Amino acid sequence: MRVFVTGASGWIGSAVVPELIGAGHQVIGLARSEASAEALAAAGAEVRRGTLDDLDVLRSAAAASDGVIHLAFKHDIAFSGDFQGAADADRRAVETFGEALAGSGRPLVIASGLLGLASGRTATERDGRGSSDAGLAGGPGTRMATAEFTLSLASRGVRSSVLRLPPTVHGEGDNGFMATLTGIARDKGVSGYVGDGSARWPAVHRLDAAHLFRLALENAPAGSVLHAVGDEGVPIRAVAEVIGRHLDLPVVSVSPEDAGEHFTWLAHFLATDSPASSALTRERFGWRPVQPGLIDDLDKGHYFHRSASRP
Repeated sequence: MRVFVTGASGWIGSAVVPELIGAGHQVIGLARSEASAEALAAAGAEVRRGTLDDLDVLRSAAAASDGVIHLAFKHDIAFSGDFQGAADADRRAVETFGEALAGSGRPLVIASGLLGLASGRTATERDGRGSSDAGLAGGPGTRMATAEFTLSLASRGVRSSVLRLPPTVHGEGDNGFMATLTGIARDKGVSGYVGDGSARWPAVHRLDAAHLFRLALENAPAGSVLHAVGDEGVPIRAVAEVIGRHLDLPVVSVSPEDAGEHFTWLAHFLATDSPASSALTRERFGWRPVQPGLIDDLDKGHYFHRSASRP
């Protein structure tokens, strides 16, 4: 298949591209910078220059492809305070892909999230379905509404699917939540967790996630939801204990009242209990994670090298 991939040079995309090429697919990657273009070319992909705001570029690339995997999101502006702007740009991109692929039966796979999907209980692929745009207006709800819109494209002749990712997609080179939490521990001189540390996060290794994106592209029926979950729920306290052990720092509880000052923007996420299952995905698609789980990956030590950086 000729596959158009947005976010192709990013953390997950840089694993998805070789996964696709290794399976015999041809990849066309969206690149917004010269560095991204060079990385894609070196990986063996064809380069299409543009950004998520270049809707004509997205439309023509999707129309000329046999399928689309949409991974890009404007994380830079989202984490600088304009999450709504990032979510709106994402929605416009998905609408453009829907127009380009309508009536073709070709696949559209988009990345979505799991954190907070069913707080306090184990979320499954059946959760989060059937929500209306009106009920999800604004902020993170816009992304959830975009996922629902993607699934609705099945009625317009698009083999659409939504692949939900855990808050931490880990592996060597990760600069996301785990790297940030490690950096905070270094800065504060303690490895902290919120309250009793019982909040649980699902997790997946990025290579396992990349494999599932390929399976979704190749096999997911229209209107499918997939969960890329390796670990169903890792207690945040267990994460803090590994970080403390590797950095030789005390492991401490931070009260919910003080969490905002200690963890800054990460505080709310660390307090969210949001385990998730991938049982239906594994049964339906034969997906089996084979890479290390989060705790084992942390114990490999690569998150604690001084060269590791935060976003």
